Amino acid sequence: MDPLATVVIPTRDRPGYLEVALGSIAPQAAPAGAEVLVVVDGVDPGSARVARRHGARVLELPAGPGLNAARNAAVESAAAPLLVFTDDDVRAPEGWLAAILAGAGRYPDDDVFAGPIRARLEGGRGPRGCGREAPPITALDLGPDDGEAPRAWGANMTIRRAAFDRIGGFDPAIPSGGGDEEDWQRRYCAAGGRVRYLGAAGLDHRRAGEDAELPRLARAAFHRGRLAREHDARRGEAPSPAREARTLAGCLVHTVCRRCAMGVVLSAHAAGRIRAAAGEHRSA
Repeated sequence: MDPLATVVIPTRDRPGYLEVALGSIAPQAAPAGAEVLVVVDGVDPGSARVARRHGARVLELPAGPGLNAARNAAVESAAAPLLVFTDDDVRAPEGWLAAILAGAGRYPDDDVFAGPIRARLEGGRGPRGCGREAPPITALDLGPDDGEAPRAWGANMTIRRAAFDRIGGFDPAIPSGGGDEEDWQRRYCAAGGRVRYLGAAGLDHRRAGEDAELPRLARAAFHRGRLAREHDARRGEAPSPAREARTLAGCLVHTVCRRCAMGVVLSAHAAGRIRAAAGEHRSA
């Protein structure tokens, strides 16, 4: 008998994070009639061992196909009518998967579902913010009630198989962090689809150890900023370089005037966007 849902977890060289994710997700799968599919990008025996120890099915890909290619491979491999996409750096509380399945049952006319994503920096040495800045990693909070969402982020994104039959797969040419899931959802919404937000289906998006400290958060933000600018440029929606520079100046002022360490992360993101804009100018 085919499972009711397949929980898809792409991963690459992060067995420690995967251990926590599967420890929270795998116990929820069997009672819900779901399977867990871990898609390993490249040669990564450590992650494959962790996945099998938790009873997950493992799909191993050649090195370097990327996040969207991993998602497409999961769609091809899974037999369930509902695919629950998440990341290897999450922790899902008890009831998360049940809330997704219940929500999919309540809204049979919707094919894409988003849930709350709570940013968690684990460890006592993370940067302190002033409370005015956005989290340094992907987060989503539209409140405790169900409603519509502009998009679902890949850390907590559920899609019916029927939508892939209509819209096609994810674009494997788009890098992770560069609008990878957003591109697909734009096509889905342009065809009349809607993203449904499930307020009870929340999970934690984690950074732990050195990943939760300022240097690595800033480096990651710079990389995301560069990819975000490239994504905007592909859509013809990139701001002018002058506007990007004003954003960076505002982030620096915020950092200094409010003595906000998290402002360094915001500044790094803005600097990444400027770096990408400079690359566009050189190409032109």
